[in-house]
Amino acid sequence: MLEFWHNQVANIHWQLSGADALGLVLLAFWLWLIYPGRELTELTANRQLQGRMLLALSVMMGLWLFNASIHGLLQLHFLGLVTLMLMFSWRLATVLAMLPSAFYCVFVLKAPGYFGAYALMGVCLPMFVAFVIHNRSFYLLPKNLFVLIFISGFANAGLSQLTHEGFWSLWLGLSGRVEWSVLWRDYFSLSVLMMFPEALLNGMAISMLVVYRPQWLTDYSDWHYLWPR
Repeated sequence: MLEFWHNQVANIHWQLSGADALGLVLLAFWLWLIYPGRELTELTANRQLQGRMLLALSVMMGLWLFNASIHGLLQLHFLGLVTLMLMFSWRLATVLAMLPSAFYCVFVLKAPGYFGAYALMGVCLPMFVAFVIHNRSFYLLPKNLFVLIFISGFANAGLSQLTHEGFWSLWLGLSGRVEWSVLWRDYFSLSVLMMFPEALLNGMAISMLVVYRPQWLTDYSDWHYLWPR
């Protein structure tokens, strides 16, 4: 066991480039903008909420470990961002997702320096897009379970996979880490194949939560979805 962890640590690249430093600065600025002070205070005082957080993050990190490696920096894997967003407020979910992001950069990408860029482009911005879609669907579409499960959950999750791959590809291309042709041919074009599985996984998770644990969904209310005015 000690030898295994020694090999894992030995293969980690600790260098920090200028692009990596910029990514960390931009991530810190984004987290400062959306800092969920009230939600974090509630989290520290609510043991049940803490238990749900640990469960959600453990499942999320497990999902991210099952990945298809295309290139050292190009990995295809399930995200679970939409389910995390619907279980917690989007601001709190963004902060919580920093833990699996750090775990992923250290033990999968083997490059902790990429944490800022990956967390910002691969998690924060896709989470914000997912929140906007969920928010607009709540106010513009009929309030029923079909909209919640299939629009805010299923379709939103599929789009989150696309935005995740798109933003991360954009960063890698602009920073010169990976050639644009490789990004398009071997990575971004394959993200379309990941959209349906990601949508199905999150749609099933939201469906189960609505049936068995509706109180775990922060935006769910029987008043809105079962007995609308």
